[in-house]
Amino acid sequence: MENVARNSETEEMLSFEDFKKSVLNDFKIAVESREASLLGRREVLTGKAKFGIFGDGKEVAQVAVARFFQNGDWRSGYYRDQTLAFATGIGTIEQFFSQLYADTDIHNEPLSGGRNMVGHFTSQNMDENGNWLPLVNMKNSATDFAPTAGQMPRALGLALASKQFRINPSLKNEKYSHLSKNGNEICFTTIGDAATSEGHFWEVMNAAGVLQVPLAVFVWDDGYGISVPTSKQTTKGSISEALRGLQKERGTNGIDIYTMKGWDYAGMCETLEPAIEKIRQTHTPAVFHVQEITQPQGHSTSGSHERYKSQARLQWERDWDCIKQMKNWIVETGIATEEEIEKIRLDAKNYVKECRNRAWEKYITPLKAERQKAVEILNSITFQQNELNKIATGLASIKEPLRKDILSSVAEALALLRYDKNIAKPLLDYYRFSKKEWNKLYDKFQYDEGPKSAANIKEIKAEFSADSPVVSGYEVLNKYFDQLFANNSSVVAFGEDLGKIGDVNQGFAGLQDKHGEARIFDTGIRELSIMGKGIGLALRGLRPIAEVQYMDYLLYALEPLSDDVASLHYRTAGKQSCPIIVRTRGHRLEGMFHSGSPMGTLINSLRGFYVCVPRNMTQAAGMYNTLLQTNTPALLIESLNGYRLKEKLPANLSIFTVPLGVPETIREGADITIVSYGSVLRIIQDAAEKLAAQNISCEIIDVQTLLPFDTHHLIKKSLEKTNRILFVDEDVPGGAAAFMFNKVMEEQQGYKLLDVAPRTITGKNHKPAYGSDGDYFSKPNAEEIIDVVREMMEE
Repeated sequence: MENVARNSETEEMLSFEDFKKSVLNDFKIAVESREASLLGRREVLTGKAKFGIFGDGKEVAQVAVARFFQNGDWRSGYYRDQTLAFATGIGTIEQFFSQLYADTDIHNEPLSGGRNMVGHFTSQNMDENGNWLPLVNMKNSATDFAPTAGQMPRALGLALASKQFRINPSLKNEKYSHLSKNGNEICFTTIGDAATSEGHFWEVMNAAGVLQVPLAVFVWDDGYGISVPTSKQTTKGSISEALRGLQKERGTNGIDIYTMKGWDYAGMCETLEPAIEKIRQTHTPAVFHVQEITQPQGHSTSGSHERYKSQARLQWERDWDCIKQMKNWIVETGIATEEEIEKIRLDAKNYVKECRNRAWEKYITPLKAERQKAVEILNSITFQQNELNKIATGLASIKEPLRKDILSSVAEALALLRYDKNIAKPLLDYYRFSKKEWNKLYDKFQYDEGPKSAANIKEIKAEFSADSPVVSGYEVLNKYFDQLFANNSSVVAFGEDLGKIGDVNQGFAGLQDKHGEARIFDTGIRELSIMGKGIGLALRGLRPIAEVQYMDYLLYALEPLSDDVASLHYRTAGKQSCPIIVRTRGHRLEGMFHSGSPMGTLINSLRGFYVCVPRNMTQAAGMYNTLLQTNTPALLIESLNGYRLKEKLPANLSIFTVPLGVPETIREGADITIVSYGSVLRIIQDAAEKLAAQNISCEIIDVQTLLPFDTHHLIKKSLEKTNRILFVDEDVPGGAAAFMFNKVMEEQQGYKLLDVAPRTITGKNHKPAYGSDGDYFSKPNAEEIIDVVREMMEE
């Protein structure tokens, strides 16, 4: 009890009255959270909400953990952490219900603006102008998302940021004092026991043990993964036993491993106090295996756990329910009486109902008002009045209307009126306006459109002179990165072979010795956790360049980039940004697993990213300059076969910018427009030279970025001149070429300008074969381009 009575924020001992107040407040939060789960499930089963996964059974463990969660700390959890969110103030019960109802009003549901299901919490890391908030004075939460173990990679990065703030001399600066207090911040990570079977968990725990970062991982063990028992999930049936080989010992790195009982409030506090302090002071990561957790309502609202749990197990869960056990402990130790406990329970029930009622009224009232407006317009039209009245009556009878109910009814009426503008104008105006505005509720915030948007970055052209030195492409990058690290102390770079040898293509050669191992460092072969490092560092105010050696290997890293980062700004309704830059290289090379160009996979997985595809290293440097002024995540793919090609070195290397979403015409022509990007442009230029000798004039457009794509419709302007277009791409058929085709032909309505059918030339429908002939016959070549262009000219 003595340890429970300590105030973890001040390290002072509490009086009994203060201690009692503190414990009963924890109990109150636990009971309120349980009531929220029970009432939330009822809302789903009665049809007022769509689906629910709740945190019942984990309440006492989470209020115990919350006692040690301090300002500046970060949470990287999952959708059963409602009690931890309530206890830390990261979320409220009213917001919880607003999220359950998918309320799109961000004042009611600021956690995601109605985009995420219940139990997904977030804090804000930037203000409306894209400037970092004082994170060191806040209790912070990375934004939840549903994929199991998906919270692990970013957790590693959030913890690594603390290490950076502690050991990186460049960050020992007053301008970073609002982001960290000497790296004292811990990342608290939660995960269900079954999800520890995922590779994400094991890769991150290994990386954390190597790196020695302040990561506290809490494994909630309720004995099942939906219906599958732990014995079929984990070696030895225990994650703490399975991890024993990672246990830190004197003179080694590794992790600490603790076991706790999820119903034992006092025991958990006694374990957590010294353990959390050790993490905070020494940056030794730890796993807390929280056992004997119960799950009173089962996995989710989609089914009952009575289908797969025995009666004995169900009875055990009732007997060892954490709230029941905490209540018994409180009464037995004399902290409070049965009457005091009963009052807390009654007050909690009433308070949660009040929160539910407020959330529901805020959600449903404007929808009913919109429904009434539509009904009144329908009733005001005299033509086809009987039929319209039926539609209006049907709409009015819907007890809990949705926007789709309103639009569907209005559309039905418009069809009946044949969209006649004279008869149906008020209804047609209402339909068009509402559809546009309601679409905005779900379409906005995909990208940061504020001051830090790439669209607002001023273009500064590269400057060259007659005596500008001509150097190899890798030297352009090497000189660029050298200047970048000298001028921007928030930048760090890391990846396989990036540090000591300066990356496999020498872009960072010699820079680790010059700028330090804390800023430029090697990683193990673990692409997933490399991305996790970048995500966490970016969330905490640094500017990471996270490298994956080859584009083919991005598939290992794609899950957190796609599920977490790409949708982050969207699913937080603009509250969080993650300006990670992912650096890789790809396109032409002679080897099946080093020469892939899966651009279709990447751009379709990374909507919410900028995807940059520079044709040379000078363009790449300009893009880095642009990206580092934005708050949007980015993928930059350097041309793998361009590092040894010669380029002029710009005089303003560290400041010139390349605008994103703006193609560049690299060859003027009159007969045909050829659209492409990256390495294959050199092959297209070779073909264009040969076609010029045959009196065919090719205009070559480098799109430069696939996301965003040609925001000013410059390709259409070229097509107005040539009336013929060819898209060339190294990706498989239907990949990025199909994306470009859709953008120009459909979105820009380029089809109206065509004299002949448009064409695409892509890589073949298989991975590129090895060798020079394999490359030639697997990907677009000059002769194929010439043949297709001649066919188009002869049509």
